[in-house]
Amino acid sequence: MIRLSLIALLLSGTAALAAPQHAQPAPVAVASAVATLAVAAPAAAAVPSRLQLRPEINLARDLVTFGDLIPGLAGEAAATAAFRAPALGETGTIQVARIVEAARGAGIVREAGDIQSQGFAQVVVTRTARRITAMDLEAAVKTGLQERFGVDARIFALAIDGGAPSVAVEPELTGDVAVVDLSFDARSRRLQARLTVPGSTAMRLKPLRISGQLVETMEVVVPKRLIARGETLGKDDVVVERRPRDGQGSEIIGDARAAIDKVARRALLAGVPLRGSDVQREEIVGKGDLVTIVYEAPGLLITLRGRANEAGAMGDVVSVTNPQSKRMLQGKVSGPGRVSVQPSAAGRVASAQ
Repeated sequence: MIRLSLIALLLSGTAALAAPQHAQPAPVAVASAVATLAVAAPAAAAVPSRLQLRPEINLARDLVTFGDLIPGLAGEAAATAAFRAPALGETGTIQVARIVEAARGAGIVREAGDIQSQGFAQVVVTRTARRITAMDLEAAVKTGLQERFGVDARIFALAIDGGAPSVAVEPELTGDVAVVDLSFDARSRRLQARLTVPGSTAMRLKPLRISGQLVETMEVVVPKRLIARGETLGKDDVVVERRPRDGQGSEIIGDARAAIDKVARRALLAGVPLRGSDVQREEIVGKGDLVTIVYEAPGLLITLRGRANEAGAMGDVVSVTNPQSKRMLQGKVSGPGRVSVQPSAAGRVASAQ
């Protein structure tokens, strides 16, 4: 049970706010001390002789007790509420001077020097929370569309007006986001929804309402990391995602097999959909390379050395030249440094020797 100190309230004031935490983009104040009807000071026996403040606190409840701020306190001293915590998922600070003042008012210490801060001037307080993501909201809306309107929304993405809101709920809640109210226009694919997380006091006090539109999507292959020019893509380097169809173009690669074992023709950024012109098959014969020209037929095998006039990947048709006779013929790349010719080219093979 948290003990609420009337003395701390009187000393700190009813509307005092802590300084913002500069590392946070949206600083949240840690509010004033909280009062109760109980006015008895905590027992002195529960207070250690030397007190040191914690520089940082992470807590799930909405009140900061002296036990949170000062390790080693016990009993009523530790349970006495000192300040109000930030909002869910936010961070704020409490000045050390205010903590000392509140502790003196609550009878936990007699002198300011009884509490040591190890040189820091403020205590950082973070209120833990579960963050609701855009994917959570989209999944809830799609489930609601299927259950209420029979709409199979798997090929669609939800474009939320103004972007997905920042939503934080109590960290102990693990249930899925649920749709409370939902309206949908099949012609325009516009919708409005009211969402909640079962058991959340925060969402009950401040309901979440969104509006948006379903947009058609397509499967695209995207790199999971930066791929350097000339690097061969493996199966662990790419992932298939669904992206809005509009603006993707006709060259987008939608099948991972079309990208795996291919070579990047340029640097490929992580998360950017791959196009057919971004990759090529790995060249196993380079332009100007010495290759083995092979003609094989039942009972006959002819091999000779030649020089490739162009680069090629497995299965590509390239032209090769015999450096001695200067004769040229065409064949198919059949392996590293190997070009095979068709039986119809037997005469040309013989004459190229």
